[in-house]
Amino acid sequence: MTNLQGASVLLVGATGGLGREFAQILHQKGAQLTLAGRDQAALEALGIPGATVTGDITQEGVPERFVQAAVAAHGRLDGVIFAVGAVAFGPAAEVADSTLDALWEVNTKAPMALLRAATPALQGSAEAGGSPFMLALSGVVSESPTAGLAAYSAVKAALHAHFAAASRELRRVGIRLVDARPGHTDTELSKHPVAGQPPAFPQGLDPRAVVARIVEGIEADERDLPSTAFSALS
Repeated sequence: MTNLQGASVLLVGATGGLGREFAQILHQKGAQLTLAGRDQAALEALGIPGATVTGDITQEGVPERFVQAAVAAHGRLDGVIFAVGAVAFGPAAEVADSTLDALWEVNTKAPMALLRAATPALQGSAEAGGSPFMLALSGVVSESPTAGLAAYSAVKAALHAHFAAASRELRRVGIRLVDARPGHTDTELSKHPVAGQPPAFPQGLDPRAVVARIVEGIEADERDLPSTAFSALS
């Protein structure tokens, strides 16, 4: 079992729909948080104790700076949660290169870079007897690519593949990677797409329930959270 009480956790995307829920639940669990986002005022408005750090996670050097901030604040890094995302809607035959680039940068390249940046500190946690982890959310589209979301499905599937392969490498040094794939969740993400107009989605999953299930999985040392792990929440 992973004990989050006193664990140093870097939460990237702390002010987003899922990020806010992670911040609340992790604080209640007693984690020592480093809250990362693009807007300092928004981070402070969360009212959650912890260190804060700002920057655009897609920019070179920012993943390393976020990790350094967590280590400087709490002396170590035991966990990383990547709760940032961008979505776009529309036919695959019409998606612009700029949209493809934006989806890749946010949803795939950024967590890949953050994993690389965090690995030395997470390995240090493992060597000190901890149970370090990094979590990302590729979502149900990485299992079931969806019409009208072809580009988004593709970059999320790439993230899932990266975590699956990297997990086999990093378990040798005691680092656990977790990919969560919940179904459509009622956050603001779909209301602010990079491109296109969102369809009329059915009622989605409750964000707090989704995050509670993910945190439960982290504590239980689960290594994968497929869409079926969230079926009881529907």
